[in-house]
Amino acid sequence: MTTSSVRPSRRQLLQGMAVGAGGLLLPGLGRPAFAAGEFPSETINIVTHAGPGGGTDITTRMMMLRARKEFGQDLVVVNKRGGSGSAALMYTNSQPRDGYTVMTITQSHIFQIIQKKVPITIDQLVGVARATDDPTVIAVPASSKLKTLEDLIAASKDAKGGLKWGTTFAGGADHIGIHNFAKAAGGIPYTIVPFKGGGEIVTNLVGGNVDVALLNYAEGESQFTAGDIRGVVSLSEEPIAALNGVPTARDRGVDALASTVRGFAVLSGVPEDRLARLETGMIKAMKHSIYQNYLTSGGMPTSSVAGREVWNKQIRKIYEESTTALTELGML
Repeated sequence: MTTSSVRPSRRQLLQGMAVGAGGLLLPGLGRPAFAAGEFPSETINIVTHAGPGGGTDITTRMMMLRARKEFGQDLVVVNKRGGSGSAALMYTNSQPRDGYTVMTITQSHIFQIIQKKVPITIDQLVGVARATDDPTVIAVPASSKLKTLEDLIAASKDAKGGLKWGTTFAGGADHIGIHNFAKAAGGIPYTIVPFKGGGEIVTNLVGGNVDVALLNYAEGESQFTAGDIRGVVSLSEEPIAALNGVPTARDRGVDALASTVRGFAVLSGVPEDRLARLETGMIKAMKHSIYQNYLTSGGMPTSSVAGREVWNKQIRKIYEESTTALTELGML
């Protein structure tokens, strides 16, 4: 079975807009650790771990559209791919702690710290501003007999090894989200089937090669709209507006939350006044209608944008919950 929709999604349109506006630039030359004068007085480098066109890259570039005006300086993307965020962490660790090197981080960066893939501790990761808190939805093919959360739980118990869930890789954010949901739903069994990315997961879900998947709305937007897949429940605090009528798991009695978060962070040692300036400028940039429209077009709440206090609490919560899940999965 193939999707009946061929129109470009809002996500694809935003990809072109963001990449075109942001360009592909290289980091600046070396600089004094703490240059005199007002901050910032030169280009700010934003280190990403994913290639152009991905969610992290798009989010970064959409923030940068207004941040250049807010800071009165250029911002450029420095791409450091590899190791699910470890290369970006190591590169940032090699730079002066002066506020001119900022990372766009996801759960993957935190997992690298948990698994000790980098010589960096969670206490050294300092959040600046949260950019997205992208809720997930448990989705099934349109042809599936699973209509409700109760159906899914019952089918999980009946199937040998549980239902087959499409995921990216063992130990990743979606695997941990699935694990925590299964635990909250009474310890139901499940089997993960890894794919290279969200696009492959959606394709195989539509084709019936997996029973269910945990998706961000934007990943399956065209297929949701075309009716090729449908949501059972969302793992969000509030229902996802674009999925009319799909309840949250909490509404159905299962206390499970899972979202894809992205935000900006530095490593400890950046002076407080520079942290505050980065936070203020990025928050103002992301409160602008350009960035807010990006959020709503991708099915993300505008409350995604948050400052240091909220973001750092969430970073710590992800660290603690993920440490527990990875231990339970035998991956630590």
